[in-house]
Amino acid sequence: MAHGLEAIDWSAPWLAPWRGVGQSVAQGVQGGASCAHALTDYCQSNADYAPVRFVSPADLSVQEAHEAYEAFIYRTHKVPTRDGLHDFFNGLCWLTFPQTKVRLNQLQAQQISRSGVHSVRGPTRDGITVFDENAAFLQAPDALWRALEEKNWERLFSDLRPLWAQSHLVLFGHALLEKLVQPRKGITAHVYRVTAQDHSVQAMDTWMAAEVTAEKLALKPFAHLPILGVPGWWADNEEPSFYDDAFVFRPKRESGNYQPLFF
Repeated sequence: MAHGLEAIDWSAPWLAPWRGVGQSVAQGVQGGASCAHALTDYCQSNADYAPVRFVSPADLSVQEAHEAYEAFIYRTHKVPTRDGLHDFFNGLCWLTFPQTKVRLNQLQAQQISRSGVHSVRGPTRDGITVFDENAAFLQAPDALWRALEEKNWERLFSDLRPLWAQSHLVLFGHALLEKLVQPRKGITAHVYRVTAQDHSVQAMDTWMAAEVTAEKLALKPFAHLPILGVPGWWADNEEPSFYDDAFVFRPKRESGNYQPLFF
């Protein structure tokens, strides 16, 4: 079984940074390996490898299985990985953004050590989780970033449309990548601005690992971007009427407490 991986369209523009490693690991899964084994095999056969190993939940002891997920990863450098799209994309994130994933795991483990695990994460762990699950990274001119922050959709996608060619958007959140296997108009990313000049994924990973802190993520410093609105990423958005859908392209609320519907 391919565990849903056969539904991935690797030609999708948002998967461009993920295509090489993703197709390689997917071939292993489609050949009969578990996601955990296919990811680990990739690590062992490539010079670029994640600072963790991937293990099937069935291989954990009873005590390990009951340990908090992030605390277990921090202690053992092993990532429990189930078969399926969600954990498959999480594994790809570890392979592609290893420094950022290590940093997020450190932040989560620190919070768990201080406060324990509760039914409600609290603002800091919640912000870290939102980032890990649904973030996208954007390098863009100031004018474009301001329009995105202000949810000025007409300016962002019409007046400033040429500036998207000068911008660089990379999806990071593994839940976000999973949702886009079946694209729908309302899928929205939490966008974090990257000010590094180098557009490579490796440089972005290094910059982001040094940038994020618990204090910053607790404030949820994100702009909200419906992904299929990105010029060149979805054919339908060539028509200006695509952006007239106020259910998706919502105006900014003055309170500043806006939360996107689709997360």
